[in-house]
Amino acid sequence: MKSLRLILPLLLSSLLLMACFDSDEGNTASDESSVSLSALTPVTSEVSSNESCDDEFIIDGNHCIQSGEFSMQLIARYASHEFGVSAAEIVDYHPETAQIFVINAQSVKVDILDASLLESAEAVSGEASFILENMTKIGEIDVASDVNLPYVGGVNSVAIYQNLLAVALERGNEQGHPKQGKGLVAFYRLTEGGSVVFLHGVEVGYLPDNVVFTPNGAQLLIANEGEPNDDYTVDPVGSISVIDIVDNTPSTQATHIHFTDFNQGEARFDELSSLVKINGPNASVAQDLEPEYISISEDGLMAFVSLQENNAIAKIRLSSMTVEAIWPLGLKDFGIQGNEIDASDKDDGINIQSYSGVYGLYQPDTIASYRWNNADFIVSANEGDARDYEGFSEEVRAEDLSLIAEHPQYLSAQDKTQLGRLKVTTSMGDENDDGEYEQFMSFGGRSFSIWDQNGLLVFDSGSDFARITAAVLGEDFNNNNEKNKGDSRSDDKGAEPEALALGQVGSRHYAFIGLERVGGVMVYDITNPFDVSFVDYVNNRDMSIDFDIDGKEINGSPGVVGDLGPEGMRFIPADKSPSADALLIIANEVSGSTSVYQLSGR
Repeated sequence: MKSLRLILPLLLSSLLLMACFDSDEGNTASDESSVSLSALTPVTSEVSSNESCDDEFIIDGNHCIQSGEFSMQLIARYASHEFGVSAAEIVDYHPETAQIFVINAQSVKVDILDASLLESAEAVSGEASFILENMTKIGEIDVASDVNLPYVGGVNSVAIYQNLLAVALERGNEQGHPKQGKGLVAFYRLTEGGSVVFLHGVEVGYLPDNVVFTPNGAQLLIANEGEPNDDYTVDPVGSISVIDIVDNTPSTQATHIHFTDFNQGEARFDELSSLVKINGPNASVAQDLEPEYISISEDGLMAFVSLQENNAIAKIRLSSMTVEAIWPLGLKDFGIQGNEIDASDKDDGINIQSYSGVYGLYQPDTIASYRWNNADFIVSANEGDARDYEGFSEEVRAEDLSLIAEHPQYLSAQDKTQLGRLKVTTSMGDENDDGEYEQFMSFGGRSFSIWDQNGLLVFDSGSDFARITAAVLGEDFNNNNEKNKGDSRSDDKGAEPEALALGQVGSRHYAFIGLERVGGVMVYDITNPFDVSFVDYVNNRDMSIDFDIDGKEINGSPGVVGDLGPEGMRFIPADKSPSADALLIIANEVSGSTSVYQLSGR
């Protein structure tokens, strides 16, 4: 049997993690926070490209892993070679025709990829994975041309149920504001022969950003974000639209669920917690709430909606089409053990430590839900997002925030190698409105969380993402997705978890969390939401390549770097997969690539 070793560099991790924590008084994490990863990592055996595994092991990348353990292997990839222009954002799969549909914001179309090879594709690893191109584009859907209406803008989301495809389309208005008109959902019929037939468009709310079918396909729900214009002079209301589908045929009109009852002076205003961030200038609550993403319970009774900018989740009862509750997600305390962060991109290294009096707003982007013991649990990727417009911005550096002299980080906030560079909000923390802040809050939890059906926190991954990427990537920790520069995102939102998918592999339930900036996917076993464990971190990115993507200006060789900026993911269960193994499809926004991983496990 080949000599055994661990996937992650555990022998080095204790030394590295000790180096991650500063020993300055008041900012020190105790030794107990350097948690060993050994209990979370399967035993493996290293294997070269011309070797095979022993009978009780299977090949996973460059390693033999024990049969029955979780495995995530790249088997297919499409590269558009359109870099930094959002050429691959949101993705879905149609099993009957073996086609992948990808939102391409660059072309304002939906790309169609031939995924027929997935039935027999073999795993690819090493340098070959960065340049893999074994899927091809076979067509595209010109949604704007099909709906044939004025002021049509970008495509934002796609979803498939059986042979019905829905695409969200934003629109401008007559005054020239590009995203502030009422949007559309375009419906298509997918035929067995692979054709895509336009049915009709349905007007929905302002800036539809996410579409999702109910589990039985009887309705389509749309999150209408309702973003303001850049001057913040036009601020449409956020809302949820619902389109009924009868006999697999969508209605031509939508029903709308609004938040106006929570406006000041209305019946439900007193229900709204002060921890729900409402900060748009002169905005009503309905204008300020910005629905980002929707997850529907497995029984189809409830919808959960992330209100990212507001640091909240709305619970919708679908039978009555009413908002049952708006949950404030509260604050993540970066001063306690297990929640440490690296807050500076100017500290010349990995410096993960605790900061008392400093907090994070969870602000999830993607959310998903699953059931355990007949109860719903909501999983959130806590990306964070600031309102930063020409007409209004809440974002400043901590060094520019006026803190009370008694704040425990009063001096650290003036140090660029500590907290001075950290981006924080001016809209919260000044408890008596005197211009001096008793607390300060940054954007995002730098984690993923699990919440129960009452909106209470069950689990948070704490500082896992920072510690694991630091141990694996070293000086490339907290890298951006537009160049290989090293630590360039610690002052912002760290690795920035955004994409999220859930699914069952074997007998276990997993969460897959995409890290938008540094790249890659974190995998956690969430079978029991009260006993969550880290499983793997997979990142198909070559950190050694010199490249720079600055808008349409491209320098270096991004085409050989691999996948950059995972934006959207879709889990395909084994019974819907052509290979009979579960799949994870990832749309990578910055590299414009779409990658497919085969998943296996006990």
